[in-house]
Amino acid sequence: MAYDQNLEARIRMILENETGVVEKKMFGGVGFLVNGNMACGVHGNDLIARVGLENHAASVAKPHVKEFDMTGHPMAGWVQVSPAGITRDEDLFEWVRKGMYYAKTLPAK
Repeated sequence: MAYDQNLEARIRMILENETGVVEKKMFGGVGFLVNGNMACGVHGNDLIARVGLENHAASVAKPHVKEFDMTGHPMAGWVQVSPAGITRDEDLFEWVRKGMYYAKTLPAK
């Protein structure tokens, strides 16, 4: 499955000064991990972000956002943002930061 490499590059630019970030090819796309925990990534043309259970309901209530579901079972605490929701760099930055913030609260792997 191909994925949006332009979106990958945009995320990489946002994270270029972050420490502990590793980029990893996974699920037919790419994921960005901090301290071993996935924060966000690209799946197809969409952004996926790990927002945590406490932010899940508010996040999926936003336009262009839905639960992340790759297998028929939604992943709790994860959202999928369509291209329309991340056209502006400010919007992409917000979602990437949410993912990074949550991932940093988890124990390092």
